[in-house]
Amino acid sequence: MLGKFLQTFRTNSKNFSPHSLQFLMLISSSSFKRLNSLLLGALGDRGERKSNLSVMATSNEDDTATANDDDDDDDDQPFTPWAVSVASGHALLRSPQHNKGLAFTEKERDAHYLRGLLPPAIFTQELQEKRTLHILRQYQVPLHRYIAMMDLQETNEKLFYKLLIDNVEELLPVVYTPVVGEACQKYGSIFRRPQGLYISLKDKGKILEVLKNWPEKNIQVIVVTDGERILGLGDLGCQGMGIPVGKLSLYTALGGVRPSVCLPVTIDVGTKNKTLLNDEFYIGLKQERATGEEYDDLLDEFMCAVKKNYGEKVLIQFEDFANHNAFDLLIKYRTSHLVFNDDIQGTACVVLGGLLSALKLIGGTLADHTFLFLGAGEAGTGIAELISLEILKKTKLTLEDSRKKIWLVDSKGLVVSSRKDSLQHFKQPWAHDHEPVTGLLEAVKAIKPTILIGTSGVGKQFTKEVIEAMSSINAKPLIMALSNPTSQSECTAEEAYTWSNGHAIFASGSPFDPVIYDGKEFVPGQANNAYIFPGFGLGLIMCGAIRVHDEFLLAAAEALASQVTEEDYAKGIIYPRFKNIRKISANIAAKVASRAYEYGLASHLPRPSNLVKFAESCMYSPKYRNYR
Repeated sequence: MLGKFLQTFRTNSKNFSPHSLQFLMLISSSSFKRLNSLLLGALGDRGERKSNLSVMATSNEDDTATANDDDDDDDDQPFTPWAVSVASGHALLRSPQHNKGLAFTEKERDAHYLRGLLPPAIFTQELQEKRTLHILRQYQVPLHRYIAMMDLQETNEKLFYKLLIDNVEELLPVVYTPVVGEACQKYGSIFRRPQGLYISLKDKGKILEVLKNWPEKNIQVIVVTDGERILGLGDLGCQGMGIPVGKLSLYTALGGVRPSVCLPVTIDVGTKNKTLLNDEFYIGLKQERATGEEYDDLLDEFMCAVKKNYGEKVLIQFEDFANHNAFDLLIKYRTSHLVFNDDIQGTACVVLGGLLSALKLIGGTLADHTFLFLGAGEAGTGIAELISLEILKKTKLTLEDSRKKIWLVDSKGLVVSSRKDSLQHFKQPWAHDHEPVTGLLEAVKAIKPTILIGTSGVGKQFTKEVIEAMSSINAKPLIMALSNPTSQSECTAEEAYTWSNGHAIFASGSPFDPVIYDGKEFVPGQANNAYIFPGFGLGLIMCGAIRVHDEFLLAAAEALASQVTEEDYAKGIIYPRFKNIRKISANIAAKVASRAYEYGLASHLPRPSNLVKFAESCMYSPKYRNYR
């Protein structure tokens, strides 16, 4: 019957106008996909260029395509349209999701009216990658490399991700920290085309409508910022969009979450940055930052609209909110939404993973060590809380006793019980009995920590005297200078190794090159949140989690620590190499999903028998498809 219908359609297709065929593009039911492909193929046989219709049907690789590939939509996702594009010729080259540039074959160039629109050479994707990397390396200014990468993402999405995946150790600092910090500072100057969704105070009462303007309907991950605390750079307002865009690029490249289900969002409530307010080219609202009820109402409308539009299982990742809002939002919505704060929980996971790994070098258990933090904001207190939960889990100590092994220093000195009445609520659990101490060096001498962690956002705070004091107390002091970007790091790798006479175990938030000291090479570790959040998010998505439990965070940290090899330990490295990041992410996703199933918080049933292999099968592939 289908054959007869096709024969009739082919014979009479000249009577159909191009507009009358548009309905074929809208059919998403799997039972009609094959029919649509054959119908449009029949039309294509006529070679009617005037209709400007070109079918990009499913690839010859469909049988081996990954379960999470962009062109494969599940039957339980009816709002995602079938990936057939009403495009040909020049329009096809302007589609970043489908454009292959010089990799279009002779057959594809004829079939899709590309003849003459491209130079005659035909490149493989591998040759395109080699050429693009060669061009990137010619740029001497890191920001220029960032701009070039963003341009590539907007013109050839698959090549962008293949380049990033295959060269992750070289390009991660380009698309994210530290270069993304400068990109956000200059975002108004380098802004070319919107890469995410901008929601401002002007949209109050209409946020649901704004969400519906986004072209993709099946959103599974949202990264949202209000731009108030971008890295260690302060309030950058609307220009903070570089952070959600960068984070979601890593969700895809490192965690395999397909780009079409990712949504970057910036909530613009104004800015306190006078420089931006006086800049005629500033792209955001030119008004003082809203606070209080006005701010809370806008955020609440956004959270409700997201849940209504995308459902219960959409992951909302809060990014670079100021301390006072970050904690309040996490506490307020963690019981009603699937929320994750990367600055609080992601940083805590990656640091705990490094600490668990470092125990093989410094000895003992977590409970045997004393921790001193410089910085008592969302990152510092988040790390401290997760460390205490891990100690609680592995020992018979109470939570209160676990917390007593952790000390914090803020701008006023050591956080102690005599200051409790004046402390913000998130600092109060860490106010222990001790005499007041004003400076970091004095705190090191008084507390005698074995592990020093910097989350202050202020550079050069781990002075020579501080490192020397740590070295006099410990044979192998663990120094973690976590503040970003590089200019805000508490100390450099070279300073840590030199001032400790080569005895320190060092890790930082931003990357540092290996250091030669006394004829020996020291390779610093990077406590980069990119180790955690892509795999963590993939784990939540693939099991259909509905809430984030603290046990998921512990599982992610333990999974990260398990990926460090003996070869890494031999070089003093406490984090695995980024070149294996997709394997690392798959293992983290599997551990997170496993814990979700154990706690009854997973909705995708039955549970896969091998979660690691299932995670790998869900990962987005940047390999080009062959178009018929």
